Amino acid sequence: MDTLAVTGGEVLRPDHSIDPADVLIDTVTGTIDAVVEPGEVDADRELDASGGLVVPGLVNAHTHVAMTLFRGSADDKQLDDWLQEDIWPVEAELQAGDVRAGAALGIAEMIRSGTTAFADMYFFMPEVAAVVEEAGVRARLGHGAITVGKDDEAAHEDFRAGLEFAREYDGTADGRVRTMFTPHSLTTVDESFYREYVPKAREDDIPIHFHANETENEVDPLVEEYDQRPLEYADDLGLLAENSFLAHGVHVDDREIELLAERETAVIHNPASNMKLASGMAPVQKLLDAGVPVGLGTDGAASNNDLDMFDEMRDAAMIGKLAAGDARAVDAPAAVEMATAGSAAAVGFDSGRIEAGANADLAVIDLDKPHLTPRHDLLSHLVYAVKGSDVRHTVCDGTVLMADRELQTLDLEEVIDDARERAEALFDRAQA
Repeated sequence: MDTLAVTGGEVLRPDHSIDPADVLIDTVTGTIDAVVEPGEVDADRELDASGGLVVPGLVNAHTHVAMTLFRGSADDKQLDDWLQEDIWPVEAELQAGDVRAGAALGIAEMIRSGTTAFADMYFFMPEVAAVVEEAGVRARLGHGAITVGKDDEAAHEDFRAGLEFAREYDGTADGRVRTMFTPHSLTTVDESFYREYVPKAREDDIPIHFHANETENEVDPLVEEYDQRPLEYADDLGLLAENSFLAHGVHVDDREIELLAERETAVIHNPASNMKLASGMAPVQKLLDAGVPVGLGTDGAASNNDLDMFDEMRDAAMIGKLAAGDARAVDAPAAVEMATAGSAAAVGFDSGRIEAGANADLAVIDLDKPHLTPRHDLLSHLVYAVKGSDVRHTVCDGTVLMADRELQTLDLEEVIDDARERAEALFDRAQA
């Protein structure tokens, strides 16, 4: 057994207690072997966490990672206008190399801010899988399938491609890539395609991820057409299940919340994107109180505009209080749980906690910062004060991806240059 010890720091335990401990990692299996008293570990190599807080690697449970190329290109608009006027026309010009460059930029950003796993729905997904393998992170990937604006043949090809990708790439990158079936949303996919392709995904036990109830404009048309709330419609289509998870869930009523809890279907909260696009405030505390599994995501960098999950935790806690009208709602422990174990469970990874047997996915936060002083409550600091730039080390699957702020698996300068050139050429094509 080849081992790595993360030593000298304080460790966030699954019960949210924090105490000094060393973490012993089996780098062959990529799992945590033990969490022991300081100084009791004997390992082949050590990673110094002195003066730091060792936390589970954060899990970004909903994003479109290659949309880093769109960062800052379309701000201050409502969702429908934003998509139709700014995003979709440029996406029509995307090439495989663009997605690879955008994915590399986003993954570098996530590693540098302590995120070790993510769920991604987009296009040219083999390119994203290749970057995941190179970078050493963990990801649940799906080819986004849509019928709006496509003829019948093109739409079927899109859905067949989604299933083929899910079948072919699951378990690649030494098991760090898992896949999913990702019809875009309840309003951008024709019902007949759900009826045809959802059973095929279920037959192969492929998880399903989709957007739902993001805005009122996604609720009203379905109610008018089917005389059902969107998630009642989704349930009728077979979309709600334990291995399904949906993004947003902003405009859900009590019956829909009950359905989610009954089906054990997770909701991925995206507070920054929901605020920026004025989509609304998801009733996160009501979801949690009802027993609905809740994870946390950034959405894409075009509507956020970063992939920093520490920012997202803070936003979740803040907007959760406003939505509930209660300062006690979505407290710091709940926000941390959503970004770690909650997101990991939703996505289907044995991560999000530091204990023996779990995936060795973790980050070390440098606590020696003015904005993290004094240390009255480190759990509170994680949500309300820590920034992604406070991450000192990042480890995934037992491999050190960043040490002392230096990326180990990606050339950051090369990634930035490639993304900048690709974005410029992409937007030139779109505006031609």
